[in-house]
Amino acid sequence: MQEQIEKGVRILKNGGVIAFPTDTVYGLGADAFNLRAVERIYKIKNRPSHLAFPLLIADISQLSIVAQPACGIALLLARRFWPGGLTLVLPKAISLPSYLAKGSTVAVRIPNHSICLSLIRGLGAPVIGTSANVSGNPPALTADEVRQQLGGKVDLIIDGGRCPGSVESTIVDATGELPLILRQGIISLDEIEKAIREYQNSRSATYCFRL
Repeated sequence: MQEQIEKGVRILKNGGVIAFPTDTVYGLGADAFNLRAVERIYKIKNRPSHLAFPLLIADISQLSIVAQPACGIALLLARRFWPGGLTLVLPKAISLPSYLAKGSTVAVRIPNHSICLSLIRGLGAPVIGTSANVSGNPPALTADEVRQQLGGKVDLIIDGGRCPGSVESTIVDATGELPLILRQGIISLDEIEKAIREYQNSRSATYCFRL
């Protein structure tokens, strides 16, 4: 497996596109700062170009590359559910290329999967983290399902076995005073609401990412 990871990192650094297992479903990734690679993913997935992709980072230290400092509920949710199946929508970093953002925001996640994290760390930069399927089709749970949908359109498929389930990450917009759930996924509404209540009970304290 280490050999496959190293090969995947080389492909990412050379502007390629790979498929890999995550803690939710199989993902399709590329160096987020390589415009040609990102455009290729849009074509592979047949995804409308106005829909920005989520970004995967390996740890909190990479957050400042893509987003503005996260405070309050955003920080609480990140601490509670990262690494894991929560995608946070945050105010984008001023320097972030426009093609990686949806207006003034960016979607970010730290996955809880060793292969995925090794790829991001090896690249040393955020990775596009979209599901490895044609837009509108069910997400792939195995490497074989990726092959069935995407065939030879990707440069490498890392087979890490079956992913946990067909449920994708939960997406929460944390740009406002209180979060807005945009997509309910692997993290339940009850878990998010519990975290919000904890935040509301401790609002006298101020928390921010200072990176």
